[in-house]
Amino acid sequence: MKHPTLKYTDGVLELLDQRQLPEQVEYVRAASGREVAAAIRDMVVRGAPAIGAAAAYGFCVAAREHQELPREEFVSALVQAGKELAASRPTAVNLFWALQRMQAVLDTNVEKTVPVLLQLLEQEAETIAREDVEINKRLARFGNELVSAGATILTHCNTGALATVGYGTALGVIREAHHSGKQIKVFANETRPRLQGANLTAFELVSEQIPATLIADSVAATLLRDGKIDLVLVGADRIAANGDTANKIGTYMLSELARRFDVPFYVAAPVSTIDFATASGAGIEIEERAAEELTHIRGIRIAPEGVAVYNPAFDVTPAANISGIITEVGVLRPPFDESIGKLGREKR
Repeated sequence: MKHPTLKYTDGVLELLDQRQLPEQVEYVRAASGREVAAAIRDMVVRGAPAIGAAAAYGFCVAAREHQELPREEFVSALVQAGKELAASRPTAVNLFWALQRMQAVLDTNVEKTVPVLLQLLEQEAETIAREDVEINKRLARFGNELVSAGATILTHCNTGALATVGYGTALGVIREAHHSGKQIKVFANETRPRLQGANLTAFELVSEQIPATLIADSVAATLLRDGKIDLVLVGADRIAANGDTANKIGTYMLSELARRFDVPFYVAAPVSTIDFATASGAGIEIEERAAEELTHIRGIRIAPEGVAVYNPAFDVTPAANISGIITEVGVLRPPFDESIGKLGREKR
């Protein structure tokens, strides 16, 4: 990706402001843990893997911010920063996974000096970021095996380099299929209300010169009915132990349509997105966002004042609608309570 999603240098995290794409390429500078949390909450950075990496670096930013404090006060300040980062977005499990890794480094080395702790925390954040790119590339290779030459793929929201540290999940699979010479075509949903498909996925596809067509979300049903889609590829913000998957609002509707018209529906996500402790989608907290995301577009009101708004950011696709979950360790197949359960036991 020409423009990296995030850059960390000497205690400052720079985040590509995805709210400004595709018109402008700007970076938001975060020099405190609180500023990183605000950037995550305000969707300067978004996409579960990217949020996780940003939170890990946010922990480091907070560590640099408080490095002059005595060790006990330093540790207390980091614990508080971790809580603020954890509260920034409730649905994406990668956020909590990354913070747990950072907290584990702190807990294991709590008796060390502040400079040593700072170095260890920054090393862990860098490892999380590096691993994300490696994981995405492995995932993409497994996913590419499911894509036939000449396939037409439908995708929803943004799951590419912008949603990760690099390469992407579902869009990483698309990227891999394109570069392997399969001559694929892509339909990208615009993804209301924040238009991540129009603003971000289309931006990445055009940049990579991958043949792509942007559609309104409501067009997908017609394409699926008319046999013009070979497979649906989406990402995930949290996957429950039974395979139920929380992803951008509108994903559930696509999965029902794909099932109705017998089109394979695949979820692409790293193992870190699987929440082994949550039994089903019923246990996933769904974030609700501001009414202005629906009543306004780029600051311009499109709905009358006083209208009630319901704006969930995600929905849950039931495991029964999912053909497979593409991960860096292979494609998990139904029944997911068995394939995910086996993976969970192996990770213990």
